[in-house]
Amino acid sequence: MAGSGRLALRTLPGLGWVRASGPAVLTRLRDAAVVRPGFLSAAEEETLRRELEPELRRRRYEYDHWDAAIHGFRETEKSRWSEASWVILQRVQAASFGPGQTLLSPVHVLDLEPRGYIKPHVDSIKFCGATIAGLSLLSSSVMRLVHTQEPGEWLELLLEPGSLYILRGSARYDFSHEILRDEESFFGERRIPRGRRISVICRSLPEGMGPGERGQPPPAC
Repeated sequence: MAGSGRLALRTLPGLGWVRASGPAVLTRLRDAAVVRPGFLSAAEEETLRRELEPELRRRRYEYDHWDAAIHGFRETEKSRWSEASWVILQRVQAASFGPGQTLLSPVHVLDLEPRGYIKPHVDSIKFCGATIAGLSLLSSSVMRLVHTQEPGEWLELLLEPGSLYILRGSARYDFSHEILRDEESFFGERRIPRGRRISVICRSLPEGMGPGERGQPPPAC
């Protein structure tokens, strides 16, 4: 289906980070599924990696997620950040979330091994609100979104290291999303080799949850 080599369609002239099943999907998700390549400089990516690596190294990769959505992963939630990393996260908030949205604390950090992947899923409204934003570190990957009622409608995002992705609105609620495993990792005809991937994921608060409350276990993104 989405990886069968169909013509890549783009949201804006000259940008090759988004492709879809057709123009209608691109129009529908134009502002709901967004990729900002090069959001992080190489130095900023290294700042985050250095801060996360010691904590992640203490954890083992797992192969059975509590909701069976992730394979080959380790994860953590982080509330305290260095000043340099916090400045980066403030940029993510400004770029991704509206002025009336409160972010869920702590930030979710997900580390996929090279053979790891995330299965198609829609995050429960118990876990996060209307917007999810994630920074991609270390390895390129392909995120695929498929409409839950019309599986022929799909959109793919090429997530390169240092990029920011944003899912909101229809992309958040009406489409499942997944990170393709290495053997399926193509963007059109282009092979996207998978290595280890770290994502730093910010989420808006679920509706009805106060800033001081904790939600359920973090979703896969």
